[in-house]
Amino acid sequence: MPTATVTSKGQITIPAEVRKALRIEPGTKIQFFAGENGEYIFRPRTGSIWDLRGCLAGFDVPKTDEEMNEIYHQRAFDLDEATKSGRRDVSDEEVA
Repeated sequence: MPTATVTSKGQITIPAEVRKALRIEPGTKIQFFAGENGEYIFRPRTGSIWDLRGCLAGFDVPKTDEEMNEIYHQRAFDLDEATKSGRRDVSDEEVA
C-alpha cells in the first residue's frame, strides 16, 4: 500500500503509482471531500463544465433546483462509491 510522509510545511508527495492510477500530472488541482469517521477522500479536479453535457438526457420534464441538486449529489455519491471499489468507469445506466 502506497504511503507518503507529511513535511514540516504540511506537504506530501503523492506516490508515483497513485499519480499514474489517478492520471495526476504537474499542475493538476486536487479536491478533498470529507468522508465518514473523520477521513478525507481526494480526487483530481479534471474536466470542465462541458463534460456534464448530456448527463441528464432522457428527462421528459424540467426539474426543480432541489430535484437537480439531488440528482447531482446522487451521481457524485455513486462515482465516489465506484472509486472506492477501484472502478474507473461508471455508466449513466448504473447510476440511475
